[in-house]
Amino acid sequence: MGNFFLGTALALCFFIFLCLYRAVWGPTVFDRIIGAGFVGTKTTILLLLIGFIYRRIDMFVDLALVYSILNFISTLIVSKYFIKKGVHSHQL
Repeated sequence: MGNFFLGTALALCFFIFLCLYRAVWGPTVFDRIIGAGFVGTKTTILLLLIGFIYRRIDMFVDLALVYSILNFISTLIVSKYFIKKGVHSHQL
């Protein structure tokens, strides 16, 4: 079962890099915000998989919850900043 979790974690790392590409070189600001949100979500899942691999899921669940809350709050803050600034999808 450990090999399954390790393979899943490696595949997830590949998907994180795809989302990171969108977050850095996205054509619009909104694509970048969504890409960064997906990176945070996939990293949360990766933390849980690492917990399964090391058989310390109790510790990694706490870390994943804190990380997901920070990801959610930061996405809201950045979105609100760009709404107040008046950045539209064609600008940047």
